[in-house]
Amino acid sequence: MGKAAAARKLAGAAVYGGGGLTALGAGLYGVLTAEAKLARRAIGGPHDEPPPDATGWYGRGRPGPAIKLVLLGDSSAAGYGVERVEQTPGALLASGIAEGANRRVYLREVAVVGAQSSDLAAQVDTILPIEPDIAVIFIGANDVTHVQRPATSVRHLAEAVQRLREIGVAVVVGTCPDLGTIKPIAPPLKQVARAWSRRMAAAQTIAVLEAGGRTVSLGSILGPEFAAAPAILFGPDQFHPSAVGYRSMVGVVLPSALAALGVGDDPDATPASGEGVLPIADAAITAVNSPGTELDGTEVGGRRLGVRGLWVQLRHRGLRPDADGEAPHENEDDDATDSTDDMEKAGPPEGDPA
Repeated sequence: MGKAAAARKLAGAAVYGGGGLTALGAGLYGVLTAEAKLARRAIGGPHDEPPPDATGWYGRGRPGPAIKLVLLGDSSAAGYGVERVEQTPGALLASGIAEGANRRVYLREVAVVGAQSSDLAAQVDTILPIEPDIAVIFIGANDVTHVQRPATSVRHLAEAVQRLREIGVAVVVGTCPDLGTIKPIAPPLKQVARAWSRRMAAAQTIAVLEAGGRTVSLGSILGPEFAAAPAILFGPDQFHPSAVGYRSMVGVVLPSALAALGVGDDPDATPASGEGVLPIADAAITAVNSPGTELDGTEVGGRRLGVRGLWVQLRHRGLRPDADGEAPHENEDDDATDSTDDMEKAGPPEGDPA
């Protein structure tokens, strides 16, 4: 079975309730189950101290109305391992959007360390009261390391994206990174994890696009770049990114978040050579093999659908220039005119905000 066909089969199994296990094979599933337990022991459990919560106001002094940003997902969204709130993905994203859009930004972070795709429904429930403008999601790595059935994981993600899109929220998903470079993961799990995570990323891409969101492939963020400089880009546990690694991750996603908001778009962000517009399954595989690629639905001849499914536009927007994240402000500026009632009612999430 070709890669594109396998990705489409996995995404289809998620939609229609199948297990999707045959996309990888029952034998590999058993190997991954056993080896994943060893890898989790090597990585260790979460630290007692949760990551700093980046929830708050950004872009002090910039005009309104404020952009309402929500951040959902797992430890890679929460910023596990960093010490200062300015280093978290949430603070970096909110600061970057405030600068790129020249607007105030209110961030509500509900990402949880250890979260899997099945946890997204509860996270969406938490952020709905603030009626966000944009949601950014990082999810998938824990589904792989805990050997969740890929079709089930992808279905949970698709349902979360669909719920957000139904109320007009722009959605950007950073797809599952390539876990084959993680040091505590030894062969043969390393090879299986790489195949599994790439297949997961392709299926996530198809499901998100069909639900109306857009995706950015993150393979290089935990892939070749991390393999070349693990001491710099990996945190102390050699599994999670360091502060520099999180900056690299946000640098890839930020241009797409700005484009999803209709601001800060780069007119020179053209499709890479040989890419352009492709059928959805082919586009998903191309993105997995070309990290940093943004995918979004488009039209060909006035039609969004071709005989092979949705038409998809592939772009490489490039990294945003490095910018320091700022610490969030607890309240909107005194001279602001926006109402914050809904944001205040939403309140902090119950339990661990990480």
